[in-house]
Amino acid sequence: MMKRRALPALALIGALGLAATACSDPTAADSDSDSAPKQTAVDPTARLDGVKLTMWTAQNTVNAPKQVIDAFEKATGAQVETQAIPDLYEQNVPTKLASGDRPDLMFWQPSISTLPFVQPKQNLLPLDGEPWEAKLGGTEKSLGVIDGKRYAAIVTSPAMLGVYYNKDVFRQAGLSEKDFPQSYDDLLALGRTVADKTDAAGFYEAGGDQWPLQWQMQVQLTDLDQQWWADLNANKKKWTDPVVVGAIKKYKEKLLDAGLAQKNYKTGTFTGQADALWKGEAGMVLNVTSFQSQLQAKYSTAQLDRKIGWFPVANSSATGLYSPDQTNGVVAFKTGDEKRQNAARQFLAFWLGPDYADYIKTMKIPSVQPSVPTPAGLPQTSKDQVAALPKAIGVFQAKAIVAPDTHLYLADMIYGKKSPQQVAQAIQDQFAQVAKAQGAPGF
Repeated sequence: MMKRRALPALALIGALGLAATACSDPTAADSDSDSAPKQTAVDPTARLDGVKLTMWTAQNTVNAPKQVIDAFEKATGAQVETQAIPDLYEQNVPTKLASGDRPDLMFWQPSISTLPFVQPKQNLLPLDGEPWEAKLGGTEKSLGVIDGKRYAAIVTSPAMLGVYYNKDVFRQAGLSEKDFPQSYDDLLALGRTVADKTDAAGFYEAGGDQWPLQWQMQVQLTDLDQQWWADLNANKKKWTDPVVVGAIKKYKEKLLDAGLAQKNYKTGTFTGQADALWKGEAGMVLNVTSFQSQLQAKYSTAQLDRKIGWFPVANSSATGLYSPDQTNGVVAFKTGDEKRQNAARQFLAFWLGPDYADYIKTMKIPSVQPSVPTPAGLPQTSKDQVAALPKAIGVFQAKAIVAPDTHLYLADMIYGKKSPQQVAQAIQDQFAQVAKAQGAPGF
């Protein structure tokens, strides 16, 4: 799975302007429910001899659809060619689309902050009523939808944000499951116990790679209700709200300045996080599922179960957060070629129909369909995340119409260049700038 980075929102402003030119494409018909063609039932294994589809992926996920592509080609006679788009994927895709290039299928993050960058109404096939839609779990069903219409098939579960901990360090600190936190303040108290009673740091923070810095702030925003986010998206609330500033300030003062992170937190890395947690140099890491993928690439399930645990936490509850990424969603494009468009729909029906159990078994990932069991043999940390997903709270990428580069501004803070208030102001300025470029009402 890819790392869950905050998207380069400023770089996308230009891409947005370019992507808007796709509206003039003669194949980019309006997909409102009044004009969208009625879709007929799809036979997932119908013959498609002579049909060739292209699928865009990021460079680090080019092999992610390999199993389903091989199975689909064998079952139908179609050909599906993957094309890796250079990094930064989320920036280069809209630019390629604006030049007139488009695939039949594409991995794309199915969140309200990222799906709009490919102009779904103009460019994508609506997927409402497809046979797999009703099979999705509750959290997954909420993804891939813009203005009430479905534009993305959900093929993998969103990443889960929670706390990975070293079981040996916890034992040395006298901690057990009964001490798992019920709030963010409890989590900080756990970090203090680890730091005081062991040789390990309470937390490992990755200031060198920057993108994981956002998570300590994210978990503190989980008490904000749906109306707050709706007001933010309508320019009635701002990122400079005291609750946001307070979250940034608490992270700085109560965790970093209080000595709960490792000494080199300003230069720490994502790979360093995994090594430090495994070695017991840090007691806890707050990160998403890509962190576990890193561990699974190096250690067996038995090794992980012995050494590493996981628990969910939010600002005032023991609740996890879900974080969409580009491997969760697959979109199908309007190409003007009805045969290929139907074949793309068939590919998705095959992926999420007869092939799905084989796909998740090969990928060793949780199922997005309650009717298809998650494969056996996953680490307990993964099982715990699956159990936490139904009640999980979305990260702000799943709630805000723009996902600001919070990690960059938090990095400025830890390097001494910005105060918490200045971080919040920078987030707000970028949010408003990109929302205005998107043409969002109220900006």
